Amino acid sequence: MKSLRWQLILLGLSLILIAWLLWTQQANPTPVAGVGLQPVSGGVYSEALIGSLGRLNPVLDYTNPVDRDVNRLLYAALVQFDERGLPQPDLAESWGVSADGKIYNFSIRPQAVWHDGAPVTSDDIIFTVDALRSDASPLPQDIKEMWRQIQVVPLDEKTIQFRLPAAFAPFLDYLTFGVLPKHLLGGTSVEAMQSAPFNFQPIGSGPFRFQSFISEEGNIVGVSLQAFERYHRGRAYLDGVVFRYYPDGATALNAYRAQEVLGISRVDETILREVLTEVGLNLYTARLPNLTLIFLNLNHPDLPFFQDKTIRRALLMGLNRQRLIDELRNGQAIIADGVIMPGTWAYYDGIERIPFDPEEALDLLKKAGYTFPPEGGEARAKEGVALRFELVYPEVPGYAELAAEIAQSWAKLGVVAVPKAVPFETLMTQYLETRNYHAALVELSFARSPDPDPYPFWDQAQIAEGQNYAQWDDRLASEYLERARITTDWGERARLYHNFQVRFQSELPALPLFYPVYNYAVDASIQNIRVGPMFDPTDRFANILGWYVRAQRPQIPPKNSPSP
Repeated sequence: MKSLRWQLILLGLSLILIAWLLWTQQANPTPVAGVGLQPVSGGVYSEALIGSLGRLNPVLDYTNPVDRDVNRLLYAALVQFDERGLPQPDLAESWGVSADGKIYNFSIRPQAVWHDGAPVTSDDIIFTVDALRSDASPLPQDIKEMWRQIQVVPLDEKTIQFRLPAAFAPFLDYLTFGVLPKHLLGGTSVEAMQSAPFNFQPIGSGPFRFQSFISEEGNIVGVSLQAFERYHRGRAYLDGVVFRYYPDGATALNAYRAQEVLGISRVDETILREVLTEVGLNLYTARLPNLTLIFLNLNHPDLPFFQDKTIRRALLMGLNRQRLIDELRNGQAIIADGVIMPGTWAYYDGIERIPFDPEEALDLLKKAGYTFPPEGGEARAKEGVALRFELVYPEVPGYAELAAEIAQSWAKLGVVAVPKAVPFETLMTQYLETRNYHAALVELSFARSPDPDPYPFWDQAQIAEGQNYAQWDDRLASEYLERARITTDWGERARLYHNFQVRFQSELPALPLFYPVYNYAVDASIQNIRVGPMFDPTDRFANILGWYVRAQRPQIPPKNSPSP
């Protein structure tokens, strides 16, 4: 269910500030209020959201990240994922998978209740899944089709079973949806749900419950949540969370300076420099689940040189990816050494790091049979085929500069890449899907997909009509992917993905460039914020149960207290 997405993160920032910012991507130590102090309940966190309210309903929030931010705290899911992409219990107390990988049984926590006190049951899960697979659901069509092929069976009030048509190890990815209460919405179609009063009087089972909207001059400008005392994973230290809506980052930063909020949900290029110099405002940076890379059409009849892995390696070695990041992405990215996200359970830290080495790149091209005129310039054709091709890219701000810089770097190797901008839809339908392209500068999005599942882009079965746009026809790599997709043994899956990454790096069917990063800011008064790689911006709230404002020295009863 992975997809292509074009996203641009351009932030105005000096190189000194960039270096400091990227340092913050390292693991953040847990802040402490003082030696011997322990957090206690109390305090309210307020955050500026960049955007506007839609509906506080997790089935309807797919296209509105601002709603998803609020819903992350209002609604619980069967499972959540930690920063390494490993599933963790939420509503589900435990689960088991059949030996053939087709049946998943989940036990719902006995103490899990809705904010109105009603128990969370199997019927709530079934009701929500039925809404997700409805024609009126805003989910992508392929995800709706997946849900339509899965049987959801209540074994009892607190036990539910999912029956898959075939083994599919990444299935847990799709169980992070916020669950809706059937006892309040039963009988409401998804069409009717879009205008239901429930969306503005939500009842969830998450760590915070809806309290009220904040209105000014008749307009909703925010929403107030309070800690849910009966939350099944324990009460949060914070008494409440307040979200306020702002049209842009500059307005949000002014709201922080005016003490209207304590945090800013997204720090973009327009305010990054100011945020970095704001006393008392901590900036947090995390890797986003997006990968910018260059697809090479390995099966193009007029470009046989793309089938030579030596030439592909030379093309990557000829790119100074760090300079591309520093100068064209203002430091807001991390070099990609492969196609599986670093920091996750499936990432293999031992893969080869291919350096920027233009001299070695030239040597590789010479070994491949190309010669170069003494005065420099375009490499002389080998067997009548010149190292010349078209580099297509999405017609969005920032990509023209990136494509031009890549072409200039390759020109120093005698390689002629001609950049060509096209609209996104055109790039997809007339170039990638038809395989009628030479090379393509794109961004892959793995948003809300903690499981790496590289199968859609790199397996042989996806060459003809799937998303294997490079048409990489490698049996060994495909075997690793196919086996990893059906085994339920996490250790075996990790081993298979490690092997796949080694094979990918050896063959380089595409050229990985970088992963963009996400920045948000929180006042220093909010303690114990931990940052890991993100699969969705809402993951900044992954450990919100541990956030706190107040701390005190623990009370120690005196020894040998006299009896009354």
